[in-house]
Amino acid sequence: DVTSGEFHVTIQAPPERVWPWIADLSKHAQWSPKPYSVEWISGEPNAVGSRYRSVGSVPGDKHHVNEGEILESVPNERFRLRADDKEGAYENSFVLSRQGEATEVTHRLEFLKTRGMASVLVAILFPLIGKPDIRKRMALLKSTIESAA
Repeated sequence: DVTSGEFHVTIQAPPERVWPWIADLSKHAQWSPKPYSVEWISGEPNAVGSRYRSVGSVPGDKHHVNEGEILESVPNERFRLRADDKEGAYENSFVLSRQGEATEVTHRLEFLKTRGMASVLVAILFPLIGKPDIRKRMALLKSTIESAA
């Protein structure tokens, strides 16, 4: 059973101004409501095929480590990554679409596979905690970019 969510925000800035905030993982900490850090393991930072290790906060683990890979990067259009941790694997994608002078950002999170208790907990905690957290992140992305104008 795959659990996923899709989140939308319209940012009053063209895709060229939004893209750097999406496609540079080091900037993600600036629009995260919780502590987040990333370090590169291999490859050129943010390039397709590059691998990274990130540390963030999830329910029950304030120092949650995962390792991931950049799967797709189409400037000003699409950015996709996959991450693995001890509970399973998931994929994040961001699609940017121009709406006049604004940009609609669609963020999709998909749990590809989960192991052990995570299989049960994801189905319970993702709707209750995960989805509201991602909505906060999207609102922070919007305010961060719009205030940087």
